[in-house]
Amino acid sequence: MVPANQLGYGIWTGYQLKIIQEVITLAVFVIFAWLVLGEKLRWNYGVSLLFIALAVFFAFGFNRPVLPAASAN
Repeated sequence: MVPANQLGYGIWTGYQLKIIQEVITLAVFVIFAWLVLGEKLRWNYGVSLLFIALAVFFAFGFNRPVLPAASAN
């Protein structure tokens, strides 16, 4: 298991960690395709990225993590 997942699992759910991974991968590839491959960002790709941003909003916007209660020492 990736150490980042081991550290983040208590904060985020497994689904949220996977969404973070996919967004980072897509962001890096968009930059690579633009700079190295010389491809233009077409309107339909922009709309697709907007939908991915909405998926991130729905994944993180409604599931507030429950913080552990403070210990009474």
